[in-house]
Amino acid sequence: MDVPKASDVLAKDLRERILSGELPEGTVLPAERELVKQTQMSRATVREALRILEVQNLIRVRAGRSGGAFVQRPTTNSMANTVSMMIRGQQIKLADLFQTREALEPFCAELAARNRTEADLAALDQANEALADPAADLTAFLQANLDWHVGVASAGRNELLIGFMTALSRAIYTGTENAAFVDDNVRAVTVRAHRSVTNAIRARDAEAAARRMSRHVHSYAKAALAVDDRDAITIDR
Repeated sequence: MDVPKASDVLAKDLRERILSGELPEGTVLPAERELVKQTQMSRATVREALRILEVQNLIRVRAGRSGGAFVQRPTTNSMANTVSMMIRGQQIKLADLFQTREALEPFCAELAARNRTEADLAALDQANEALADPAADLTAFLQANLDWHVGVASAGRNELLIGFMTALSRAIYTGTENAAFVDDNVRAVTVRAHRSVTNAIRARDAEAAARRMSRHVHSYAKAALAVDDRDAITIDR
C-alpha cells in the first residue's frame, strides 16, 4: 500500500483551496515558519510542497521584503505548456497533430465568427500581412502562420480551445519548419486560405468560416505529410 508523502498531502490540500477559490488569486500564503507551525510538518516538507505548487504554476514566489508565495490561477499559457510537454514526451506523430487540428480548428473558426471583436480582426489582418510579405523568411512565415491560427482560436473566447490550439500550433510550427515544403506555392495557397477564412469571420458567417477552415487545414496537412513522413517531432520552444 502506497503511503503519500507529507509534502504531497500538503500540496494537495493547498491546491484544492486554490482551485476552489478559497484562496483567491493574489493571496499571499503564510510564511514558511507559519506553515510549519500550522501544519506541524517539517520545514523541508513545507518547502517541497511549495515547490510542487510553483512547478504547477499555482503560486509564484517572490524574494525580498515584500516577497512571499503568491497564489495564481492556472492560465491558458500554462495549459499550452503542459500540452506541449505531453506532445514532446509522448513523441506524438505529426499526422496525429494534424488530425487533432482538423477536428478542432473548424469549430474554432465558427466560434470566432460568432464572437470576434474589432481587435481580433486587427490581429488576424496583421498576421495575414506578415504572412504575405514576400521578404519574409521561413521563420517569419511560420511565426505569422502560428499567430493567425492562435488568433482565430483567441477570437472564439473558449479558453480550453485557445490552450489546445496554442500547443498544437507550436508543435506544427516545429514539424513543418522545412523549406522543401514551404515553397512559393504553399505560401500563396496559405495566404489565400487565411484571407478567405478571415473574410468569413469578419462577415460573422460561422458556417462559411468552419467550412473554409476545414478545407484549409485538411489540404495543408495532406501537403505537409506528403513531403515529411516523420513519425514524431521535437518541441524546442
